[in-house]
Amino acid sequence: MRAGIAGIAALGVALAIGASAQGPDEARPILEAPTLETTVRQLAAQLSAVCPLADPGDQNAFDACRQALFRGSLLRQRLGTILLWGRPPPRSGTSLKETSLTQFGPEVWTGLYAPLFMFDGTSRLDYDEGERLYRATLGALFRNALDPGQYPYPFWHSAKKWNDYQKANAIVLWIAPSGTIVAGQFTNDGETHIPLTSKPVTRPPFDGHWMWTDAKGESQPAPALFHGLFAEDNPYLDELEARYRDFADVLRKGHCDGCHAPDNPSHTNRLVLLQTPAHAASEIKRLMRVVRDNDMPLDDALIATEVDADTRAALLDYGAAFEETVDAARAWEQARAARGSCEGCRSLVPPDDPPSNSPARHRSLRSDGNR
Repeated sequence: MRAGIAGIAALGVALAIGASAQGPDEARPILEAPTLETTVRQLAAQLSAVCPLADPGDQNAFDACRQALFRGSLLRQRLGTILLWGRPPPRSGTSLKETSLTQFGPEVWTGLYAPLFMFDGTSRLDYDEGERLYRATLGALFRNALDPGQYPYPFWHSAKKWNDYQKANAIVLWIAPSGTIVAGQFTNDGETHIPLTSKPVTRPPFDGHWMWTDAKGESQPAPALFHGLFAEDNPYLDELEARYRDFADVLRKGHCDGCHAPDNPSHTNRLVLLQTPAHAASEIKRLMRVVRDNDMPLDDALIATEVDADTRAALLDYGAAFEETVDAARAWEQARAARGSCEGCRSLVPPDDPPSNSPARHRSLRSDGNR
């Protein structure tokens, strides 16, 4: 039984390594530097238009920014099937491959993370020979004064992470020669930009809960429960939360929270989050493909491990129920958009992600995890 539990606990590492390896971007041609420079300028201009500098606690400005980025923005269009996100490493010269980053589906990042920043329209583009990627630096300011339930999880679980977010004055986007954004980092460039500073906000000590119920009896964080992303009249919202809770119980019983939590207790370089419905919805097809294909992770000795039969059966059962509900909610959003009542509506499941029961298999778990 312990071997099976250990296998499930290692699933986060396997998912991150397999899914974060970027394949050839055959759909887009190689862009010349001047063309990419134009694209970056357009991106900076659009971001400053839809997410302009404002009071860091302005909920209306945040909502407008989130809707704009989530539904058909240029930023969303330039992302691939996943994005790696996080902070620069503490040691200079560390490559992206060696940097601890979190893997997100594009809809999760544009719906929950990117809108937490406001942009001033400035940009700079250079080329990193070591990474073989372009680096676009955009002037940005973090919204540090929103209600706690507006963040995808309590960033203040780590005082350093929260302070790094508050001090950030730039977003760095790593761009492949094709123009696809493959990674993003929030950082402070070491220079003083008065418009890109705000009064620090102190948050209460983290109580160990990634999700909670507020004084009004409402589940939080709200965006991680699809509120503000899916339409409020989507008939599947309540069922999504219920199905997720069933699935999350199985993940906990399999000790998966040891790999899939924001504090990254397993210290993996490619973290996959499953601690809220929105995060899990973004990864559910990749996750279920691994489980259905019995494409189990490798242990430290690179020997394939297996999940015990009971745990795997529960993952298949409750995971499938959650997956089906996510698909139904997404289909409802698309139908609503087709009727013209919600122009540009998107869901948290990328339309180009193959069904989890399709012949397309999960990427090799022996991938080196590079972009």
